Amino acid sequence: MDEIFKRLLDGISDQYDKTEGYLIYDMLKSVAIIMFGQAGRLDEIEALLDVDNLKGPLLEMFVKQRKGIIRNPATFAKGVLQVTGNGVVNAGDLFETDAGIQFEAVESKSITDVGMISIRAVKAGTTGNVPAQMIKQMPVTLPGITAVTNPEPTTDGYEAETDDSLRERYYIAVRTPPTSGNIYHYLQWAKEVTGVGAAKIFPLERGENTVEVVIIDQEKQPASESLVKKVQDHIDPGSEGLGNGEAPIGAKCYVISATGLPINVKASVSRSTGYTVEQVKANIEQSILNYLKSIAFMQNYVSYARVGEAILNSEGVEDYSDLLINDKAENPQIGTKEVAILGEMTIV
Repeated sequence: MDEIFKRLLDGISDQYDKTEGYLIYDMLKSVAIIMFGQAGRLDEIEALLDVDNLKGPLLEMFVKQRKGIIRNPATFAKGVLQVTGNGVVNAGDLFETDAGIQFEAVESKSITDVGMISIRAVKAGTTGNVPAQMIKQMPVTLPGITAVTNPEPTTDGYEAETDDSLRERYYIAVRTPPTSGNIYHYLQWAKEVTGVGAAKIFPLERGENTVEVVIIDQEKQPASESLVKKVQDHIDPGSEGLGNGEAPIGAKCYVISATGLPINVKASVSRSTGYTVEQVKANIEQSILNYLKSIAFMQNYVSYARVGEAILNSEGVEDYSDLLINDKAENPQIGTKEVAILGEMTIV
């Protein structure tokens, strides 16, 4: 404020008395106070013009107004429940895990002895992805139904698209404009589907007028069959090239999942006082997972040095030695259609 006040005083002729206590001084002081407050507001408004400064609803509004891009919503995990007994399960009936994660029936069916019903998580997001044999409870008893369980894991529960992912899609649209079915168009179409974490495009991979799209999921893991199908149906249902999806007529698109490349890690670790082997192993595992996520579809090798750094920076680790990745002390190479995933962890 002092700088603004000084500039205002300097703009008044010295033939007037500008000392403190006189009219000009007091009037310009008031003006400087107001201008200082407005200057701060102008800085805030200017910051809103930079997409890198935006978050949440403001970011959504910015990218939608300029490029028509909408944040991908969270999805509900789904699966199949084995029901034992003699009775009726109605759509909306609830089932849950011991931890209280709830699922609802999405169909009504009469059960005789044993039957299968389709279920969906009540809450959208990754919490609905539970292992097999975990859904065993019925919050409200269903007449005649004696037991339930899920023979297979529930899948395809994804979180809403992050700000970073939404911003990345905006930059793709700005810096590499999708048009006329070019590479960037296929990249945009693939990433429009909730659950897709990244994609690679291979033109003419299966001959003339073909495009292969390789995807990984939101967790930077190989995509599930259902996610692959969602992307396939969005771009070119049945790979027929009939223009029934986003792809132009005549362009046959084939969507596949990246193949997982297991990264097996062995190391001798010195633990900090108070940490168990299990705790340290879990921390190392998470640290390496975070590193592998950061390079998915971005780098064609796993850095031996960065894996070592991930181990060293894990909570509870004092030092490490004898690090081997896939039984070698070198950088494993990642194929163009592969994604590195954490394999076996041997920590001693």
